[in-house]
Amino acid sequence: MSNVLVTGATGFIGRRLVPALIEQGHEVRAMTRRPQQYDGPGTPVGGDTDDRDSLTEPLAGIDVAYYLVHSLDDADFERKDAQAARNFAAAAADAGVRQIVYMGGLGDDGDLSAHLRSRREVESLLAGTGVPVTVLRAAIVVGHGGISWEITRQLVKNLPAMIVPKWAATRTQPIALDDVVRYLAGVADQDLALGRTFEVGGPDQLTYIDMLRVAAEIEVGRRVPIVKVPVLSPGLSSRWLALVTDVDVTTGRNLIDSMGIEVVVREQSIREVVPGEPLGYEEAVRRAAADRAAAETSA
Repeated sequence: MSNVLVTGATGFIGRRLVPALIEQGHEVRAMTRRPQQYDGPGTPVGGDTDDRDSLTEPLAGIDVAYYLVHSLDDADFERKDAQAARNFAAAAADAGVRQIVYMGGLGDDGDLSAHLRSRREVESLLAGTGVPVTVLRAAIVVGHGGISWEITRQLVKNLPAMIVPKWAATRTQPIALDDVVRYLAGVADQDLALGRTFEVGGPDQLTYIDMLRVAAEIEVGRRVPIVKVPVLSPGLSSRWLALVTDVDVTTGRNLIDSMGIEVVVREQSIREVVPGEPLGYEEAVRRAAADRAAAETSA
């Protein structure tokens, strides 16, 4: 088994990935900016991708490093994410890391939003110092605590009816958080995964309107009337989201800019490395709802 570092260990995906890696037998360091406050599994270590020098100790002796950080809530996220990736790639190379694993975003290279362009740039920068990078590209990850999923959940919970912009008819391919964690853990230290990019998604290709309707029936037990309108700018859409959900305007705008672009899986090579059938959207929603209920009960 390997020595593994997980950045963003307290984040949406990281906090689920750390125990999965430990269960597989890996020795895991959980990197956060505030290790003294970390109460999850693994060994907490302090580090900040904005500070190149702070990465030396967390990466010492590491075989596989998971890069699960981003600055989507910052108006200058493209510059910040690029510099953070440069810092991490250089530190990983100096430490002799054998593999970096990165969670990117689906989308054709010729038609990308600023958010998705930034994800592609980070992929390239992480590979820029010679450490083999494994990239998993996904669309919406459905799970308790995920920003994109929270937008969907809160909209159907808080609104008796919805007026949605034309981008809501765009197709996407959501994936359950359980499958994302399974794929991420499954590529660790796998020779077949080195230097490769995989597209990952569930079995269902849905429009955002389809997703809202399914989520409404499962989350609130009723149908929510949805009316599509031809004009609703990204700026107005993000302000509307900030009014009816707890997602801030900057994050909402950066996500909405990507929602007009079709993002579906076009190749299935991940199954060569990590076999198994992914969960459907309905089951992913049910699991997200169950996890939220469990979290509220234990709070």
